Amino acid sequence: MADINIQRKKTSPSPWLLVLLAAIVLAVAAYFFLRPDPADEPAPPAATPEAAAPGTAPDTLAAAAAVDQATRRAAIDAIPQGDSAGSTETASSLATQAASSPAAPDYARNGLQKLAGVLVALTDRDDLRDPAVLEQRDNLTSATARLDEASASLRPGFVAAAGLIQAMQQKAYPELESQANDLVSLAGQLSGRSATAAEQRQNQQFLTQAAAAVRVLGEPKN
Repeated sequence: MADINIQRKKTSPSPWLLVLLAAIVLAVAAYFFLRPDPADEPAPPAATPEAAAPGTAPDTLAAAAAVDQATRRAAIDAIPQGDSAGSTETASSLATQAASSPAAPDYARNGLQKLAGVLVALTDRDDLRDPAVLEQRDNLTSATARLDEASASLRPGFVAAAGLIQAMQQKAYPELESQANDLVSLAGQLSGRSATAAEQRQNQQFLTQAAAAVRVLGEPKN
C-alpha cells in the first residue's frame, strides 16, 4: 500500500498584527520627517523695558536716565568751552572768526563750535541758571555732538544756539529781545551748508549777530 505524505498547513499571521506593525512604522517615520528643526524655531524675543517685570521697571528707567545724563555730559565736555572770567576775550575770538572769509573751508563749522562753547560755558553762571536755559543748553550739546563728522548738518546747531541765546535773553537780558528774535528767525532760514555765496553770507550774518549778542551776555547782571 502506498504511503500518503501529509503536510501540515502553515498558519498565516493575523492581519491585525500586520496593521499594527504598519501603523507603528508610519508613526516613527512621521515623527522623524515632521518634527520641527531646532534651527528653524524662532528665537525668543529680546527683553524690552516694556516687557520687563513690574518690579524691575524703575531700575531700568533709572539706568536709562543715567546713561542719557552721561551722554549729555560727555557731549558738553567735548565742546571747547570758555569761562565767565574770559567772556570778553571769547566774544572777541568769536567776532574775529565771524569776520573772516565765509568761503574758507569749515568757516561755519568752526564758528558754530566756538559759539556753542561759549554759550555752554555761560550757562554755568548763577544768574543764568534756569530750567528753560538748561533745556536749551542740552538741545545745543545734542545738536553739536557730531560736528566733527563731515556729513553732519550744521543747521540744527545754529537753531539750537539761537534758542539758547533767546532763553538767556529772556532770563536776564530784556534789552536783547529784538536781537535774540532776529537770531532765531535767521537760524530758521539757514540751510546748514556753505556751497553757495548766498549760504556763506547767511552763515556770516548769523555768526556776526551771535557774537554781538554773546558780548552782551558775557556781562553778568548786577
